[in-house]
Amino acid sequence: MSKDSTKHTNSPSKTPSSTSSQAIDRFKKLQQKEIIIDSIFKAIIAQDTAALSKGITLIESTQQNHIEKAQQLIEMCLPYANKSIRIGITGVPGVGKSTFIEALGNLLLQKGKKVAVLAVDPSSTISHGSILGDKTRMESLVRSSKAFIRPSPSGNSLGGVAQKTRESIILCEAAGYDVIIIETVGVGQSETAVHSMVDFFLLLKLAGAGDELQGIKRGIIEMADALVINKADGDNLTRARKAKNQFRKALHLYPLTQNSWSPEVLTCSAIEGTGIEDIWKMILKYLKITSENGFFEKNRIQQNKFWLLQTIEEQLKNSFYNNPKVKAALDSKIEAVQQHKITPFAAARYLLGLNNE
Repeated sequence: MSKDSTKHTNSPSKTPSSTSSQAIDRFKKLQQKEIIIDSIFKAIIAQDTAALSKGITLIESTQQNHIEKAQQLIEMCLPYANKSIRIGITGVPGVGKSTFIEALGNLLLQKGKKVAVLAVDPSSTISHGSILGDKTRMESLVRSSKAFIRPSPSGNSLGGVAQKTRESIILCEAAGYDVIIIETVGVGQSETAVHSMVDFFLLLKLAGAGDELQGIKRGIIEMADALVINKADGDNLTRARKAKNQFRKALHLYPLTQNSWSPEVLTCSAIEGTGIEDIWKMILKYLKITSENGFFEKNRIQQNKFWLLQTIEEQLKNSFYNNPKVKAALDSKIEAVQQHKITPFAAARYLLGLNNE
């Protein structure tokens, strides 16, 4: 995540405390600066990456005045959006998601595409810190002026996916990015959330990791448009080919999806760059089929409906917990429930009643 940084110059005439005080004053002035949405919008559609970063930072802010300005910015960008290919990438930690995305991204750059990567890192539920290491893992991709990489902390949002990722997609599309890649943390329910905002959903797997059947049990294959066995190189090549055949046989057990697409299984080596071209060709084939049969547009309409309902639920929840009457009574009702003085259901009805007053 981009952060404003302040450089300090050590001087004998300035003590550390005075330097720190000056830094705080500068930060306060920065916070008080009026955010000119029109200027940010014009810079975004002019494909200014600094403005894009600023816009996404605004979207991720929880300050009320920022939230209102962010909504204005999104609405201004909306007519310039919906012109990209949205690809979701998931897989367990260690499967090589970042290396794969970099290999795919570099291939797309060679084909004249502009690529944006929205990578969501796991946040600690204790310290609320985030690794945010994708920029360091995608060294060659991050150096390209045609690529934009934005790591965001997942926080407490559904399944580890940053709550504002979908709005960030709109800004990236307005900034002229042809392909938007969304990387999940690969844990929890993040796959479900990402699946609801992308056109093509790709599951990365490892051969010989002992999770072939486990992956089928988890049901994620039902969501995946393709399975890719990564790290198919060296001594692992034979195992990768064997895993590919296993997954292909397993996929025959699943009924044909409503998009008339049969999920494919491919192998690749992200490090060596082999198999990446075939994966891109497969994605293009999928897009051609779903565009011709109308599923592509139908899917995006359904996704918009899903996110409308999700937003309503989120707003209702926020409204409830931010209600002063609910805030004042919540702790006492929790304590009463813990002491078995009232049932959780009765306490919930009471608090909901306060919210409706």
